[in-house]
Amino acid sequence: MRILVTDGDNRAALAITRSLGRRGHHLTVGATGHPSLASSSKYCRERLIYPSPRDHADRFIEELLRAVRDRGIDVVLPVSDVTTIPVCEHKSDFETYCRVPFADETAVKLAADKAYLLSLARDLGVGVPATVIVEAKGTSFELPEGLGFPLVVKPGRSRIRHQDGWLETAVGYVRNGDELARTLDGLPAAAYPVLLQERITGPGSGLFACYDHGRPVAFFSHRRIREKPPSGGVSVLRESIAVSPVAEEYARKLLGHLNWHGVAMVEFKLDERDRLPKLMEINGRFWGSLQLAVDAGVDFPAIVADLAAGKAIEPVRSYRTGVKTRWLLGDLDRLLMVLFKSRKSLNLPAGHGGRWRCLREFLQFRQKDMYYEVLRRDDPGPWFYEVRRWLNGHR
Repeated sequence: MRILVTDGDNRAALAITRSLGRRGHHLTVGATGHPSLASSSKYCRERLIYPSPRDHADRFIEELLRAVRDRGIDVVLPVSDVTTIPVCEHKSDFETYCRVPFADETAVKLAADKAYLLSLARDLGVGVPATVIVEAKGTSFELPEGLGFPLVVKPGRSRIRHQDGWLETAVGYVRNGDELARTLDGLPAAAYPVLLQERITGPGSGLFACYDHGRPVAFFSHRRIREKPPSGGVSVLRESIAVSPVAEEYARKLLGHLNWHGVAMVEFKLDERDRLPKLMEINGRFWGSLQLAVDAGVDFPAIVADLAAGKAIEPVRSYRTGVKTRWLLGDLDRLLMVLFKSRKSLNLPAGHGGRWRCLREFLQFRQKDMYYEVLRRDDPGPWFYEVRRWLNGHR
């Protein structure tokens, strides 16, 4: 099949390109410019340059539709939020020419709405952090007894449509009432409703799923060993683990209610107080650590391609646990943060390892069942591209 993958500088796009390229599919990699991470792979057969989906969402869709029609694309696989959401909004337009094996627009938008998701989770008996919702900018609110500082400040959506483009938001931490007031005042009105949540201390845990029109066909889970920034963010070293029965139960409730189709990441924090997962968010798209699932034996890109082709999908029953995948340059960025920034500025919790411990851990380059995410001996192009970009960004 001729498959178009968006977001060429996204590591998930590289994992998709490698997975499907090895299976003989004809891969076109789209990006706002080239070369990109995924288009540097030997498995990329064609390149497409399109307008920035962040700044020109409508023009992005127009160019993508034109490319699908003119190049005879069979399947479109968007990767990031800012490409997945508009593609799903125009799914009927794309499916005039090709297949888009993703959930429909309504399900994707509901999953991305953190306030709605919190309410749904509570109704379904899914564990969530203690939360207060500030509905609109300037709205008065009161923190209930037991919900104190530090607090997590979480805008209702990670990315918000703004005129023709997108406004990106970020999760923040506040230590007192003054910081909370400044943070809320600094958020644009479009970022509301805003969730104020207790900070859950414990490891992050992702449950990754693929559904065939409401029927689960694959689950996979990992634990985050190291993240960038170290207080919580994108994982730079992660390990495949068995799926938690409780997390799977929660995911089945949520995704089943949404009649999900395609891939999704359900993100939890494992609360050290009761050792139960607490829901953080759902991302209705491919995820940054996708390569780990492929390395461990759950090839989500191949499953999605088979869904698009209308093949009968046999549920994935098992995979290898204990497999690690390391994003080396992301791990290096994390190390530099720990070495040269204060614990306070990094929001590090008590008990976080010191600088020398972090350095020793970083220098463990060879471990059992550990793979490097970008650096692959049989496909070195993306690694050379990433190193050049990293050096240019740190001059």
